[in-house]
Amino acid sequence: HEREHDREISELAAKHSEEMEKLRAELKEEQRHLLHELRQQMKATHRAEHEQAQLQSQTLHSLELEALRLTLNNMHTSQLELTQSNLRKEKETALMELREMLNDKRAQEVAILQSRHQLEWEKSREQYLKEKEDL
Repeated sequence: HEREHDREISELAAKHSEEMEKLRAELKEEQRHLLHELRQQMKATHRAEHEQAQLQSQTLHSLELEALRLTLNNMHTSQLELTQSNLRKEKETALMELREMLNDKRAQEVAILQSRHQLEWEKSREQYLKEKEDL
């Protein structure tokens, strides 16, 4: 009876050992499978995070470029306004100089005409006086 009991215990121990090995193998396989899934999920997450970071970087770059474009546009506009203002001032100065020059020329012409008129008047007067004297 004792041998029978020992044999049953041996069989149970072997069966238990066999089941434990089987469970260990299943557990190892499940761990391997879960580890593989976890690695796949981590790769997918990493890829998604990388794409998100790239998108944010591109968006930031686009915003920086737009800000630079607007700044450059504003600077260009300011430069054009300044140039336009300078040209307007130069034009006004040139017009004033031309006006002064024309006024000076007119004054000279008026003086020349008055002088000629005076000379002709004096000539006419002298001629008149001479003719009067002759008469």
